[in-house]
Amino acid sequence: MKTPIVPFFISHRGCPHRCVFCDQRKISGAEGAIPSAGLILETIREYRRTSGRPAVEVAFFGGSFTSLPHSTQESLLFPLQPLIASGEVSSVRLSTRPDSLDSERAGFLRSLGVRTVEIGIQSMDDQVLSLAGRGHDAAAVERAFGCLKEQDLTVGAQLMPGLPGDTPEKSLDSLSRVLEMGPGFIRIYPALVIAGTGLADLHASGAYEPLSLEAAVALCKVMLHRSLLRGIPVIRIGLQPTADLQRAGTVLAGPWHPALRQLVEAELFHDLVSRLLGEQAPGGLSATVVCNPSRVSDVVGQGRANMDRLLREKGVRIEGVRTDPVYSSHEVAVILPDETRRGDLFNNIRYSTKDAYND
Repeated sequence: MKTPIVPFFISHRGCPHRCVFCDQRKISGAEGAIPSAGLILETIREYRRTSGRPAVEVAFFGGSFTSLPHSTQESLLFPLQPLIASGEVSSVRLSTRPDSLDSERAGFLRSLGVRTVEIGIQSMDDQVLSLAGRGHDAAAVERAFGCLKEQDLTVGAQLMPGLPGDTPEKSLDSLSRVLEMGPGFIRIYPALVIAGTGLADLHASGAYEPLSLEAAVALCKVMLHRSLLRGIPVIRIGLQPTADLQRAGTVLAGPWHPALRQLVEAELFHDLVSRLLGEQAPGGLSATVVCNPSRVSDVVGQGRANMDRLLREKGVRIEGVRTDPVYSSHEVAVILPDETRRGDLFNNIRYSTKDAYND
């Protein structure tokens, strides 16, 4: 069972720049005030009480933690030390900017119980970073990774495809460069036009056009699949649907969807089932799909979209979706009249007799 995370949102705190895409208060749904030691300890006690778990992980999200004054960083981390020593807090995670990290800062974090640092990378293309107002280049990301890994810290990478000057090719190149640095996990946040941001002004003037939902799903599908093949988990696709984000007038344009990841994973499973059916449409055949119980909605697609597409594209009617816990969350089988074709998202495909789907 996962260790509960106690989140503290310090939106915009420490940020030396206002990037064109950013309004952390709307994104996180929190105001971002620096919490007092008393509030931190009381919140942790309440999380431990309600979760019934002996230990929790503390997280500071939203701002650039290592850009805060050193005294402020200490005020947030020092109250945790007795709880870390007692095992009530298992570890600390935080988010920051790549240009606010060096060996000294990384060592300081490590010494006070921080074990995971998420870096807002967004892109590894210097032109895209400049147009976004990031205030650093891609080389700063590489240096930050090096400093954190020297301290044996887990590094999370946040990428934002679709920024001004970006292209699908640049986004995929950014992903490739990040994967080479060996992150512990990745988050993918396609750029949205949020009211009150620089992107809102650029969009209103006609100087910027965000990705469509369809284009974002197609791009994120490739990014997710390439990360999967490298064994790097993608722990989130798309922003958390907070009340602020879902309020009318907050997201002005862009690929906003409260279940973006589900759309992306449904595309992956559509492609897998389609590949198992083969390039030539069997025409008029019926088939049954077998998958892990957790993947039924991904195989079927929202509103049965995948079933309808397979009938339209392949001429195959999917009569039903069976579940089998023996299957991994990455596997499916297509049972045709004369054979079963089994494959997974790692591009492994094998064939067997009709009744051997459970081999």
